[in-house]
Amino acid sequence: MKTSIINRRIFKAVLIPLCLFAVIGSGYGQDSTATAPEQTTEQPAAPVKKPVKNTFENIWIIDNQTVMVPIKGTFQLDFMHRFGTIDGGYQSFFGLFGGINMRLGFNYVPKEKLLLGVSFTEYNLTWEGYAKYALIKQTQDGSIPVSATYFGDVSVDTKKEGDYPNFYNRLMYFNQLIIARKISDKFSVQVAPSLTHVQSVLGYYTGDTTADGKSVLKKEMHHDHFAIAFSGKMKLSNTLNLLLNYDQPITKHLTNNPNPNLSAALEINTSAHTFQVTVGNYQYITPQRNNYYNHNDYTEGEWLIGFVMTRLWNF
Repeated sequence: MKTSIINRRIFKAVLIPLCLFAVIGSGYGQDSTATAPEQTTEQPAAPVKKPVKNTFENIWIIDNQTVMVPIKGTFQLDFMHRFGTIDGGYQSFFGLFGGINMRLGFNYVPKEKLLLGVSFTEYNLTWEGYAKYALIKQTQDGSIPVSATYFGDVSVDTKKEGDYPNFYNRLMYFNQLIIARKISDKFSVQVAPSLTHVQSVLGYYTGDTTADGKSVLKKEMHHDHFAIAFSGKMKLSNTLNLLLNYDQPITKHLTNNPNPNLSAALEINTSAHTFQVTVGNYQYITPQRNNYYNHNDYTEGEWLIGFVMTRLWNF
């Protein structure tokens, strides 16, 4: 009797732990298979939209600004030269010894997308202050199809002579929106509508009189002048480009309407220098004066040879 009781106790002592172990083991097995932990996958970072490079090689395309703004910390020195018109023939050696106009410009990029500059032009001893800001940039993936830049310029004539009743009348303003697209590695184009404002406008007497007997005075030209420029670059080699440009006046004045400008250039580039040999019929170099007062007619052979030379430094 005692033996059977002892055997039952031993059986219970062995059976109960085995059953607990089996239950616990099966519980862990269900957790590992029925509720497997979720695996977290890291989302890839959105690709950076890189802007296209070298839509143009310089801030200048002959007489006009391009859409380009150099990188932050860039200082650029400009030297621009226009000879006289070639229609003088040999007596002026095709303009090389004729009326000459020169411009010296200093440009700096204090922050990304913003260029500030000042220049001095020989004609009428003209000083300019200007700013240029890149609004948007064309991207390599095509999500932004064009680049757009604003250019604003104010100039003042400081020559002693001139019919200026006060300093305010010596000022001229120029505003331009430049829109460009790099079509391929070889071709880039841009279009640039502009508004010129001239403070001092000449007038003329019509010969009529008002009711009180005063003579009627009319202005020869409007104070504001709209125009549009079309420009393009064709890459000929790694260091040589062909540049083309056409400026079309839009505003119609009573008299002295300016003529359009047609120009072309060969551009030679190095890492820090750009040199453009130009031919066209703009001579003033200052953009507002070119657009408002150009009376050279390319259909009459009134072309001018010139050059644009720039030098870059990065700080």
